Amino acid sequence: MQALPADIRIDDLAQPRMPEGFGEFVKSMAKVADVLVFEPAAMIDAACTKTGLDDFGPSGWERGLEVVLQGLREGPALSPLGKVTSHGAVQQFLENRLRIEALIRRHPEILAVPLEPPIVIAGLPRSGTTHLLNLFGADPRLRHLPWWEALEPVLDDVEKPSPGEVDPRWTRAKAGIDGRNQLLPHFDAMHEMTVDHVHEEIHLLGMDFGTMYFENIGVGGSPVYRDYYRGEDQTPHYRYLKRVLQVLSWLRGPRRWILKSPQHLEQLGPLATVFPGATVVLTHRDPVSTVASFSTMVAYTTRMAAAKPDPIWLGHYWADRIEKMLQACVRDRALQPAERSLDVLFHEYMGSELEVVKKIYALADMPFDAETQRRIDDYNTTHPRGRFGRVVYDLADFALDGRALRERFRFYTDRFPVRLES
Repeated sequence: MQALPADIRIDDLAQPRMPEGFGEFVKSMAKVADVLVFEPAAMIDAACTKTGLDDFGPSGWERGLEVVLQGLREGPALSPLGKVTSHGAVQQFLENRLRIEALIRRHPEILAVPLEPPIVIAGLPRSGTTHLLNLFGADPRLRHLPWWEALEPVLDDVEKPSPGEVDPRWTRAKAGIDGRNQLLPHFDAMHEMTVDHVHEEIHLLGMDFGTMYFENIGVGGSPVYRDYYRGEDQTPHYRYLKRVLQVLSWLRGPRRWILKSPQHLEQLGPLATVFPGATVVLTHRDPVSTVASFSTMVAYTTRMAAAKPDPIWLGHYWADRIEKMLQACVRDRALQPAERSLDVLFHEYMGSELEVVKKIYALADMPFDAETQRRIDDYNTTHPRGRFGRVVYDLADFALDGRALRERFRFYTDRFPVRLES
């Protein structure tokens, strides 16, 4: 048996050691960054010019766009590369939205597509949600969102490949991942992502500018957008999500989705309103461990975007943010009916994965047959845990005290009997 990689200790979060040649790359990005304009009107005009379209569909997204850009302008300073990537992400969302609406105008029957009640995974980052999502993504009866499709849900007609040719969206997504791997070689050890990786739907919500994604864009934390997001009813944005899911099911089926995002923990009400009948799975893990691991991942990934990396600021930001998410979860847990929802404790899931998966299938009224188990077994065989190494996390990197965090999260650990890990 091949030995697993050694443990990884990332000790340069505050002063990143970047690959050789990175400095020259940043200098080249500075020329691009200098001419970028982070203003709504300019970015809307650019999206319309790029696509040749001008109909953004239902209103309600405009204020979110304004706040996202305000946060990028007024928040912690971005590096030249951070400006380019953040601006590009927002621009892509606008262009994607235009293409979505153009397709709906050509095919209004899309909005009559009846979606079956989805299976929704809600849980903190680092609580097993991604692995669970990929297990269900192995079942062809369920529609999932691969990474390449999340980035570009609808392809322009002029780019559509001939039979047998590779979709250009896949090629572009692959190039992006290859570039990321050069700059962030330990990323997959924290959160494996491939071109066909089953992704969460935050990029679809991003087109409506209503998602926690925009808290993590740029330097990894946006107080401006956070305050706006937490003060708004997110139900309209979940309705937009349903609209996009109808588009994607119409394009290539099936009609029952497997969805997943940490933000669902504090949006159980909008979920119940927009997706009645959904099967909701809530994963639970020691939040102190989650703060340590998620803060490390955010600090590591934002080293490219922040002008001055500040892991201590990020750690405190996400400790507070995770606390607020869990408070909402405890408050609203009863909004999801017991007969269609399940609480999954991380230590129980890790000890009896197959039994937990079978429970979820039964709850969703889906047969779990030999073919389903074969596909799940195949996924586990080809994606063993720890194959990229295991990152060692340390709260000291963020000037956080584990005992103090334990007390802050007692309201949650008293409600859900997670195993305390540290």
